[in-house]
Amino acid sequence: MKILTGNDLKSGAVVWWSGEGWSIYVDDAVDVGEQADEIMAREEAARRVNVPYSLDATHEEDGKVRPAHIKDRVRALGPTVRPDLTLKPQNPEALDWVI
Repeated sequence: MKILTGNDLKSGAVVWWSGEGWSIYVDDAVDVGEQADEIMAREEAARRVNVPYSLDATHEEDGKVRPAHIKDRVRALGPTVRPDLTLKPQNPEALDWVI
């Protein structure tokens, strides 16, 4: 599957294309297939997102979206050196998901 990511132009937060807008949660990301370039151009022109790009991802058995590359898994979760600042600070196994 192909998903889109970028940074929110107002806040700088990492965001993921949900099919209707941008979400800070990678699990909201949808498969954009062949529409990636069209969506990226439209969203960047509307100044909602900065430097969007498409990437490969998979659906895990539990239905969660997992970016294929470790760089994007780190972007999805947050800093690996400060688990208390991740998007899942209460989950002690959250960082296991990155590697």
